Amino acid sequence: MIALVQRVNRGKVNIDGRPYAQIGHGYVVLVGIFKEDSEKDILKLADKIAHLRIMADKAGKMNKSILETGGEILLVPQFTLCADTDGRRPSFTRAKNPKEAKKLFELLVKKIEEKNINVKTGKFGAYMEVTIVNDGPVTILFDSRSI
Repeated sequence: MIALVQRVNRGKVNIDGRPYAQIGHGYVVLVGIFKEDSEKDILKLADKIAHLRIMADKAGKMNKSILETGGEILLVPQFTLCADTDGRRPSFTRAKNPKEAKKLFELLVKKIEEKNINVKTGKFGAYMEVTIVNDGPVTILFDSRSI
């Protein structure tokens, strides 16, 4: 599972030109779910995201987690993160089938919410317009296979 974590001043998802979800200061996390991913990957990523210390302390250093700052998380499903780019046209055969991927995505949402973090989401399977106002920028890439 891939999670691309971006520290943001705000983030928003529109669907069909209408607001769907938005957050203030926190993280926008783009999530790609591979065929072989399981609940084990979800548990690892939920913990990493919640405890990641990239929020600024009073001295301006990246020393606090979102748990400590009370920030929000906007989780956005993005199967294109699973792309195989060997050729000139990306292939998405490495992505988990949508029905199973949606269940894992929903479990990730639940596991992060269980840590008392306010979570908003994009809509699984929808074409979304995602607005991200980066803070820094600070962008961290997690691959559950290597954590």
